[in-house]
Amino acid sequence: MSKKLLVLTIALLGLLGPALAQDSSNVRSIGFCDTPGWTRGVAVSGSYAYVADGGSGLRIINISNPAAPAETGYYDTPGYARGVAVSGSYAYVADEVSGLRIINISNPAAPAEVRFYDTPGYAIGVAVSGGYAYIADYGAGLRVIDISDSANLIETGFYDTPGQALKVAVSGTYAYVADFNAGLRIIDISNPALPVEAGFYNTPGYAYGVAVSDSYAYVAYDEAGLRIINISNPVLPVEAGFYDTPGYAYGVAVSGRFAYVADFEAGLRIIDISNPVLPVEAGFYNTPGYAYGVAVSDSYVYVADGDSGLRIYQGYGPAGVTDTEIQNAEFKIQNLRLQVYGNTIEYSVPQSGTASLKAYNLLGQEVNTLFRENKTAGSYKINWNGRDDNGRRVSSGVYLVRLESNGQAVTGKLLLVR
Repeated sequence: MSKKLLVLTIALLGLLGPALAQDSSNVRSIGFCDTPGWTRGVAVSGSYAYVADGGSGLRIINISNPAAPAETGYYDTPGYARGVAVSGSYAYVADEVSGLRIINISNPAAPAEVRFYDTPGYAIGVAVSGGYAYIADYGAGLRVIDISDSANLIETGFYDTPGQALKVAVSGTYAYVADFNAGLRIIDISNPALPVEAGFYNTPGYAYGVAVSDSYAYVAYDEAGLRIINISNPVLPVEAGFYDTPGYAYGVAVSGRFAYVADFEAGLRIIDISNPVLPVEAGFYNTPGYAYGVAVSDSYVYVADGDSGLRIYQGYGPAGVTDTEIQNAEFKIQNLRLQVYGNTIEYSVPQSGTASLKAYNLLGQEVNTLFRENKTAGSYKINWNGRDDNGRRVSSGVYLVRLESNGQAVTGKLLLVR
């Protein structure tokens, strides 16, 4: 009896978990800009998103039309851009081995470096408050840089945290450091020349990201998900609640009653934190890349999605805007649809235009372009025979099937078993 190729969706395999069976819930894809590097961080100010794009430096994306974001300019920093903060006419880039780089962005089409400070460690994260930049400098802890004179940067003080400082958030007279294996460290910066630790909270997992809102710190704790820490008493912080996301929580942003978690291979997770003791997931979108960082502006969520660049999403219903707000938006968003049944891929495009359907392996390598052509709005179906672009049978395993059209994208997951 000859072998037959069985193409099964993950949705049919309970052993692989129900969370992977659905691409999104209460979150829609708005647009994307595929940057040339590996997107690790994002900050939003006005009509621009500022992307820390790994080896490709700082990329400036015009987001005035979120459905069609486009790169306006860039500055190729000498190191590896891991984090970015924006204040006034400057972008502050945590450039790993090359320390802090200050980029003048007054002309977004032609950004230019004005100054840099070579920190002693590896600059991973950055926050700006007042006249200071606070650098999460990996093994060198928290560094405080006086930026009041952009032409003459001076390290004012530092605090050598016990772990590896990855991200930092500043609120009032405290800096909150995600210190990897040493958890959350709360540093009193009322005297920038002599920062001292006020308190700390260490939970299971590794602290990768942190955001602060009111009396709570929201910590992205790797495989331990989102942890919510009550910091009303910085000397004695306590955990108020947590939500165990399905992936690896690397980044977090907070706006209103939601925490937005960049959950690595599990994409964007939107957590309702209106009750910090009992947070619940309100929606998610399984992004096509690896979600490292996240920023929120107005009703849009900007995800630094690794090799998939900058992705723009919007939560709706329980996870964001109401139907009325959607209908009154300047542009109407309609989603692509993609479903897989056996070896048949069914999809629909809401608007006419160029569309493509491709299969990828889990390394992100393209395996087969099923089509790239102009499609009129409507519903379609196509079969994939489990072969690559050269007609060779691909090996057993999990594959991604990705549909793109008119600035939108949707991804389905398949399992090929021989």
